Amino acid sequence: MLAALKGYPNPVRLLLFTTFTLTMARAITLPYLVVYLSAHMGLAIAQVGLLVGGAMFVASALSLYGGHLVDTLRNHTLIVTCTLLFALAFVGILASPSALPFFACLVLAYLAQTVVDIAAKAGFCALLPEAQRGEVFAIKYTFNNIAWATGPMLGVLLIELNDHLPFIVSALIGLALGLAYQQLGQRGLSAPAADEPAAGFAQVAVGLLRDRRLVCFTLGGVLSAVVFGQFTAYLSQYLVVTTQDPAQVARLAGYLVTTNAVTVIALQYLIGRRIARQHLMPWLMAGMALFVAGLLGFSVASSVPAWCLAMLVFTLGEIIVIPAEFMFIDLIAPEPLRGVYYGAQNLSNLGAGLGPMLMGAALGWMAPQGVFYLLIGSVVMAAVFYWLGTRRGH
Repeated sequence: MLAALKGYPNPVRLLLFTTFTLTMARAITLPYLVVYLSAHMGLAIAQVGLLVGGAMFVASALSLYGGHLVDTLRNHTLIVTCTLLFALAFVGILASPSALPFFACLVLAYLAQTVVDIAAKAGFCALLPEAQRGEVFAIKYTFNNIAWATGPMLGVLLIELNDHLPFIVSALIGLALGLAYQQLGQRGLSAPAADEPAAGFAQVAVGLLRDRRLVCFTLGGVLSAVVFGQFTAYLSQYLVVTTQDPAQVARLAGYLVTTNAVTVIALQYLIGRRIARQHLMPWLMAGMALFVAGLLGFSVASSVPAWCLAMLVFTLGEIIVIPAEFMFIDLIAPEPLRGVYYGAQNLSNLGAGLGPMLMGAALGWMAPQGVFYLLIGSVVMAAVFYWLGTRRGH
């Protein structure tokens, strides 16, 4: 991986650093959001979940327009603006006197990070030949997982010093990134052609709906994200229902998160760089099969080693599917619309938001193990949509 990084042009390394650091800034606040809302605004846990989950849902829905901005504005301008808005959003979170402005600022922070992420993907495609894009997506995903694994731990340390410090540090990181990218970023990257007026967002959105492959792949992404987008949430729900000891639930959930993070960090680059665009469908089906095997493992696991083994298999599916999705969108996206195509792919986060809600409802009316068979059904439906999306013709 280090050899690959050294071989990339400086703008690619800067984009990787920017997305990694901005993800770290968001991850720092993760462990304290629920506590902060409960302690400082007096919200019930159900209201907190609705606010935090709703912010992610709204930001994901707006990411399609964010992708349109990537296609119509200069990459440099957009990244600088969004990193500064990210910083401003965390200042607003600290200053919010009630839940509504807090919600608006949280949506802004999530959306700003998402737009930077889409701009980086479009930048990779503009700066690198096709043969190197799968590898850089694998590196980016590995870095993101390192950020999500280490950011919350840093956040916990900051909370010990001052309960406002995580938000202040996140704001300062956004500000520093914006100022650094203003000086160091590639200014001519992804500038719209001056002689071709950009299509309006409504016109672009209608065009996206006519792309059968994109629609099928987006639906497949939503269904698969139900399964892997927030697996820790629905696994914790399942364990709470089936295990009477809260300490045991917390311990096992920690083991599973660690297993997932270590597996991704250790194997993502090794596997992701081998995924070839000429064989995307076999790779995707292998990823779907690993999801099914992992879910079956969860349904029968009765010991810590069994749970961790099932999580390892499940994570291998995640490692394959995520870069394969990136590569498929890269394959079908027209050059002037890469941003909005990646924005459409980001709609899969809607599935990540739906997963815990659907599983929470299902646990209320069926046998606990049955939820895993519902999730397997979602994987099978996702595989069907992926298959339809990879077929040629309209």
